[in-house]
Amino acid sequence: MIDRKAKVEIRPFASLGGANHGWLDAHHHFSFASYHDPDRMNWGSLRVWNDDIIQPQTGFPPHPHADMEIITYVRTGAITHQDSLGNKGRTAAGDVQVMSAGTGIRHAEYNLEDEATTLFQIWIVPKRTGGAPSWGTKPFPKNDRSGAWQVLASGFEEDSDALPIRTDARVLGATLKVGESLTYQVSDRRYVYLVPATGAVEVDGQLANARDGVAVTAGTIMIAAVEDSEIVLVDAD
Repeated sequence: MIDRKAKVEIRPFASLGGANHGWLDAHHHFSFASYHDPDRMNWGSLRVWNDDIIQPQTGFPPHPHADMEIITYVRTGAITHQDSLGNKGRTAAGDVQVMSAGTGIRHAEYNLEDEATTLFQIWIVPKRTGGAPSWGTKPFPKNDRSGAWQVLASGFEEDSDALPIRTDARVLGATLKVGESLTYQVSDRRYVYLVPATGAVEVDGQLANARDGVAVTAGTIMIAAVEDSEIVLVDAD
């Protein structure tokens, strides 16, 4: 069997939408809030990928969500979550939290640290609407994904070590030293989107710098580190 070459589109960080609110400097890979681009509404069931910088002792006050899987990947600092179910927890850099909004939940997200927090917030449309809302967080030591993919959140039963989400998707992470490489197979009718959280990589020979988006369709991709890099990837239907 011969692997097909995937279609790769680099979306430079400078091309993203966004707004700087002072306490929050937000950049949007897909249409969100006042940013609207009909060519960047979603990537399969991946609806939102926000790149946020939250200043110390600030954050998002309580607000509602429903029928969305919301995954937060903390890049630096930490985020403290509290919600209408009584959950409260702190998720630190390199770790992940997942909120399944289900029939409805109100939550707040605060940076209670003395430094800015940077994070990716990823929204994926659930396979089914409704269901009881839930929240969870889990540490993922970066050594466990050195030179290899680690599944951080997943809607597939076989990914038992990952945080569960209610959609046919996976969120994966990897770290690469300069000169190292990884491959990823994108199946038919799947949509892959990856972002280097730090560093720079070449995806099938195309350069993606830190915080650039890379949209991929069916085929096999080669990801080679030009600098020491930390990568987050979503594989959605």
